[in-house]
Amino acid sequence: MTYGLYKEIGLIDNFPKFRNFKRGDLIANSAPTFDTPSVSVGDGIGGLILSILLWIGMTILIIILLIVLEAVFWFSIFIILAMLYWIFFRALKFVFNKSKETKGDIGISAVYSLTYTFLYVGWIFGIVYLTEIMK
Repeated sequence: MTYGLYKEIGLIDNFPKFRNFKRGDLIANSAPTFDTPSVSVGDGIGGLILSILLWIGMTILIIILLIVLEAVFWFSIFIILAMLYWIFFRALKFVFNKSKETKGDIGISAVYSLTYTFLYVGWIFGIVYLTEIMK
């Protein structure tokens, strides 16, 4: 960061916009196809019907749980990527906005870069410390 501030480096925000994201389209292609095995129950017609109904019910329940798990997984991945984008790009863009003031002065560039390094790393350590205290 010191060199970037010293040489007046700027960043361009070319992060893709999420305009093509379809809301509510979580179960479009999520349901897998199953090869169902044959059912043989020796308790008569009542046991057969009950086992088939339980089998269908459990299959539906598993499919629903897999769809929910998939939605939670993709939402978590999206949130983690958005956080990393903010930390790495937005933070550096915020730091390099000071590059007009620090161009050609290595001392002020080093002070700014060390200050922002301590601030950005410090809040991450603060979150880890707070989670350890709350346990």
